[in-house]
This record gives sequence, structure tokens and C-alpha cells, in this order.
Amino acid sequence: MNLKELIKDYRVWVILFFVVRLYHISNPPLEVAHNWRQTTVTMAARNFLETDPNILLPRIDIAGEKTGITAMEFPLLNYCIYLISLVFGYAHWYGRLINLIVSSFGLYYFYKLVRKYGGESLAFNSALILLFSIWFSYSRKIMPDTFSVSLVIIGLYYGSNFLDRKNSIKNLLIYFLFVSGGLLSKLPSVYVFALFPLVLLEKEIEGARKIKIATVTLVAAIVVGMYYFMWVPHLTAKYQFTHFFMGTGLYQGAQEIFDNLNEALEKFYEDAIGFSGFIVFLTALPILYFKKEKKLFLIFLATFFGFLFIVFKSGFAFYHHSYYIIPFVPVMALLSGYALTKIKNQKWVFVILACVALESILKKNADFYIKENNLAMLSLEKDLDKFSSRNDLIAINSGNLPTPMYFSHRKGWIETNQVLLDTNRVADLKVKGLKYIVILKKTFSEGDIQLSYQILFENSDYRIYQL
Repeated sequence: MNLKELIKDYRVWVILFFVVRLYHISNPPLEVAHNWRQTTVTMAARNFLETDPNILLPRIDIAGEKTGITAMEFPLLNYCIYLISLVFGYAHWYGRLINLIVSSFGLYYFYKLVRKYGGESLAFNSALILLFSIWFSYSRKIMPDTFSVSLVIIGLYYGSNFLDRKNSIKNLLIYFLFVSGGLLSKLPSVYVFALFPLVLLEKEIEGARKIKIATVTLVAAIVVGMYYFMWVPHLTAKYQFTHFFMGTGLYQGAQEIFDNLNEALEKFYEDAIGFSGFIVFLTALPILYFKKEKKLFLIFLATFFGFLFIVFKSGFAFYHHSYYIIPFVPVMALLSGYALTKIKNQKWVFVILACVALESILKKNADFYIKENNLAMLSLEKDLDKFSSRNDLIAINSGNLPTPMYFSHRKGWIETNQVLLDTNRVADLKVKGLKYIVILKKTFSEGDIQLSYQILFENSDYRIYQL
């Protein structure tokens, strides 16, 4: 195989960027972006190992004196971390590697799925755009977003095999397992099933197969619905700790989006596939219309309005967190790839792809490093171990950020400076079992404060008080 053939082989690109993203893969979740979100995943994984392996009863460490059992996305990624920890012992970074492996397979199956119906050129260009997109960095974070979408994409590929009359039972079973796992891992991925009416209307697919895949999809939907709309409220009500965001009302969410429209649009034109990729995506829309690419245009319309429901349901959360755009990125990559197929000069295609890749790598470069000020968190557990046990409840002035609690390897409360300066509030927490207070001076907090309790330990980054 010569160099030109290697460059045109998408598997080479997936492997290459897999290796690139192994750089600092063993870093703890202390990078600048969304370390807090990653530590809620690792908390649950570690508690499966140390407390209770029941996958239906995930626990986090910031519920104070309570059990910590709380509602969250179905903890499939967390449980994979737990299973690996049973063999090799616990480490922070397993989730990074698991997500990277699954997301890399997701990229390859996206390529295979697009190639099946759109040809090699469309598949190659679209899959490269997806590789260079927000997936470049988020596929190595300990978060279920690209993990979830990848499972759904793999499931859709095998579902398409079933509709193409290939090894029916096996493909239908794989479709069910991967789609169910993907939707359970992250509910917003469900928007992709806005495509299902297009499948049912497709004349080339025999009616019996439509009925079978519709039935299996309905069963998957029931499983997912039972978890999110029965089990999640049950956990919240029974264990009295709210952690998981199930969205807001559509009207309220839409109002929040339109009141902050520019911030919401940034997720599409900046975070998803970068400015250069977004320009390519925009050029695809008029081309689709004037070229009368009916099927691709319908795919875009169905998924866009399906995702718009997710955007409105998310409201404030959508424009505050980059990862909410991830489920829609494969659609944007597909249309961008289509626009590139209309460029006859392949040198220009290469230049555009290079621009998209370069922009992504430069913008997300910081995600491969730990913020220097955050390194102090790695010593917090060791310093607390000098005079307290793992069962002692603590409070940390990190506001609503759970990251320091995770690295303390303890349970307790995360509070603001104002709360910890309130002696009555601290007295209430002491009755509930609070023994120590950690005051962070620089990071994850509003800054240093002085309390009138016995100081057990102090360095330039934090101070530990005993009540």
C-alpha cells in the first residue's frame, strides 16, 4: 500500500488520532474544561468498587450525611471503569481510555454507515470532519457524551444491516443492545430517532422488516423511558438528593435560548466543528436545496428539528456547556462532507480539511494538560489522611464544584464561603457529622477565608480545620 492509498484509508486516520489522543491519557481529571463533570463520573465508578456494585444505585460523594445514592444518567461508562478496576485496581484515567476506544469505533462506524448509502467520497470527508470536531477533545474526557453517540451510531449501522437483509437476528440484537446502551448513557442522543419516520416511509424496505425494527426500537424506548421517567424520580425521592438535570419546560427553555441566542449559536458555529467547518456546513444547505438532494435534505430537517427539541428542553444548560452540542455534530459533519464532495479540485478539499483539523487541535490543545493551579488537589487526600479517616465527613468551600471532594477521597458537603462563615449553618452540619472543613485558597473556590476553628494543616493552596 503506497502513501496515497494510506491517506485515503479512513482506518489509518482513526488509528493515528487515537494514538495522538493517548498523549497524557493517564492525567487525572484536572484539566481546565469540565473537570467537575468528569469527577462526578469517577465518583460513581469508585463507589461501585468501594461501597456497592449495584449499577442501579450509583453514589456520589457530595450528599453530606446521606447515602450519596442519587439519580444520574445510566452509569454504563462508570460501570466499565469499575469492571476494569476489579482487575487492575482503581485509577482515575480508565474512563478516558474507555471513552477514547468506544468513540474511535463510533467514528469508524459513522464512516461505514455513510459509505453504505452515500459512497466513499462523502463518507471519507464527513468522517474526517467528525474526527476533527469537538469529538477530538471530548472523546478522551471521562464523560458519556461521545461514548453515548458512538454506541447509537454503531447500533444504527447494524440496524441498517438488518434492513438490508443481512444476518437478520444477529444484526437486530446488536442494534437493540447498542442503541439501548447509547440512549441510556445519555438521553439527548434520542433525537436521532427523528429519522425513524423516514425509514418507515422508505418503499424499498419490506413491511415485515419495518415492523420488526419498529418493535425492537419500541422495546428499547420503553427500557430507556422506564429508567429516566420512573427510576430516576424514584431515586431522587427515596434518597433525598437531587443531582441529575432532567431539563426544563419547553417554553421556559425556549425563552432562555432566545434571550441568550448568540451564546446558544456559538455552540454551533464555534464549538461543534469550528468556524471553518461551520462555513462549510452552511454552504451545504443551499447546495442541497438547489441540487434537489431530497433524502439528505430530509435527514437534515428531521434531525435539526429533533435536536431543536433537545435544545429547548435544555435551555440554560445548552449554552453554558459545550458538550450539549455533541449529539448533533455527526449531522453537521455529514452535511459538511457533502459540501466538500462538490469541490472538483481535491487540493482545495485537502486545504479545507487541514484548516478544520488545525483549528480544532489548536483550540483544544489545553485539554491535554492539567491546569497548574489544580495540581494541589492531588495532595489533598494524602494530607487529610494524616489525621482523619476516609469515613469522616468534610466540607469544602468549592461552591457547586465536586472536583476537590473527589480528590479528597471523602464524602461531605461542597459549600460557598458565605455558608461556611455562617456559624449556625456550620453548627447544623456538625450535628449531621461534619468533622473537618477544607478552605481552598486559590482554585475551585471564591478565595481564602478565615474561620475560628482549630487549624490542623495549612499550605499555600488550602487550610484544614477541625471542628
